Amino acid sequence: MEHQQQPQSEATFNAILTPHRSLSPAGFVVLMLLIGGTSFAIGLYFLTLGAWPIFGFMGLEVLLVYVAFKLNYRAAREYETVELSPGLLKLTRVDQRGRAQTFDFNPYWVRVGLYEEHDGRTILWLASHGREMVFGHFLSDDERREFADALGSALQTARGFQT
Repeated sequence: MEHQQQPQSEATFNAILTPHRSLSPAGFVVLMLLIGGTSFAIGLYFLTLGAWPIFGFMGLEVLLVYVAFKLNYRAAREYETVELSPGLLKLTRVDQRGRAQTFDFNPYWVRVGLYEEHDGRTILWLASHGREMVFGHFLSDDERREFADALGSALQTARGFQT
């Protein structure tokens, strides 16, 4: 999650919310080599014992792990931007295929909220004129709390109030 406040220009607050992925592309290659090598060795052992179907199933497992990681990386291309200027709060969602949806709010009327479940899970939302928009679903609970505070402070500043 990145957010930065910019000096007195058009945008007073600009944030790009991105999903966190802890495994780099190089780490993915190393992991797949380890999984592939281990599976090949185990499959080869069973092949020498005469249990040849196990060899094929080990290869299938490696393929399934590869596909799961590729789907995960594809989902990581999704992001959201939040841009606040004195007259407009704009939330833009970009899905994993690159399709964008933009939602505009008047900063004087919009409320930023954080709903907390009893177990600590959170839901981040914007509300204005009876319309509610949940966003930041891929952020951690702590990141949502931090972002709600930062955006709330930026909204107060944009409205002309001192925090």
